[in-house]
Amino acid sequence: MEKLKIVGGDLLQGSVRISGAKNSAVALIPATILADSPVTIEGLPNISDVHVLGELIEEIGGKFHFDDKEVTIDPTHIVSMPLPNGKVKKLRASYYLMGAMLGRFKKAVIGLPGGCHLGPRPIDQHIKGFEALGAKVTNEQGAIYLRAEELRGARIYLDVVSVGATINIMLAAVRAKGRTIIENAAKEPEIIDVATLLSNMGARIKGAGTDVIRIDGVDQLHGCRHSIIPDRIEAGTYMIIGAAMGKEVIIDNVIPQHLEAVIAKLREMGVRVETSDDQILVATNDKLRAVDIKTLVYPGFPTDLQQPFTSLLTKAHGTSVVTDTIYSARFKHVDELRRMNASIKVEGRSAIVTGPVQLQGAKVRATDLRAGAALVVAGLMAEGVTEITGLEHIDRGYSCLVDKLTGLGATIWREKMTEQEIEQLKNA
Repeated sequence: MEKLKIVGGDLLQGSVRISGAKNSAVALIPATILADSPVTIEGLPNISDVHVLGELIEEIGGKFHFDDKEVTIDPTHIVSMPLPNGKVKKLRASYYLMGAMLGRFKKAVIGLPGGCHLGPRPIDQHIKGFEALGAKVTNEQGAIYLRAEELRGARIYLDVVSVGATINIMLAAVRAKGRTIIENAAKEPEIIDVATLLSNMGARIKGAGTDVIRIDGVDQLHGCRHSIIPDRIEAGTYMIIGAAMGKEVIIDNVIPQHLEAVIAKLREMGVRVETSDDQILVATNDKLRAVDIKTLVYPGFPTDLQQPFTSLLTKAHGTSVVTDTIYSARFKHVDELRRMNASIKVEGRSAIVTGPVQLQGAKVRATDLRAGAALVVAGLMAEGVTEITGLEHIDRGYSCLVDKLTGLGATIWREKMTEQEIEQLKNA
């Protein structure tokens, strides 16, 4: 067990290179199960979620070879093995194994997903989609059992715009017989990324990135090469860090169009933001203005950046209201920020932030991935030393965080926790 220590107050400068998208990676890896020959994906992020998925692929008979540049997955000898528990439980996105295994073997047994505790993340829309394609779905002892004689294309209307359900139905439908139409589909860039991989494998998909996706089933899919898109959430996190403490921070390997909502809010606060084809420059300003934020599905403001943005707003002059319409439980970071002297109160689905205040270093704990990002942002802004535990959450989504921040001039390092600290954490 390790903890992260940050000495706040350093002005940051330089450039940081963004890794491949976590939210793409966790869907691209299961998608390779549908191929009958090896698939190579360039630029996967070096994060724990990717390694756990790699181990799952090996557990069911696939080969998974990851070097720094790319991963090669050989799905040829994968068998339809039940995965009721174990590693599956560590991942929020383990449910993509359902769609992929169902698409390839017409059956699957997958334990219900784990990952960050953000309140209910129901998979009823996924199940509705699988049933429409002809699968019988039952829940037995906390695992989902999927069985189908054959999968047939269907017209599926999602009651809730869901990235997970959109991708999962795509995975199941690409090898079904006939045409599947997903209406009210999610439009996130990660969906386009998964559709691009599947198309390179021989799938026939039209409309990814719009709210209607059409899929004509094919009998088989083959291996290919694919380059993952950059992680817009990681990029957004470094933009927020630049807005908080950046003399001039250049975010490299980014698609600015994926971050339009964030760029607009930073500019509204008075932050200097300049964009080029694949870079964004961010520089702070002494007098940041308060702004209101409401998270929405893409292309709205991402729920994944609400928490780090809340830390930034403690520096703004005035009162900001942050409303999360996606996940009600996404305010667990607020108590930790209050320990650091933030003036924030939560009312229903909104956090009301009053600023500017000078944050103070403290001992805090990351309860989920993006809460961890919020505490890192706060630690960089705070006076004195901040000590963050719960790093296993941060490691799920941020590759080489310490190296990247050190490269910008931050004073940040990891330390082993003592037996006594580990005890205290368990009892907390």
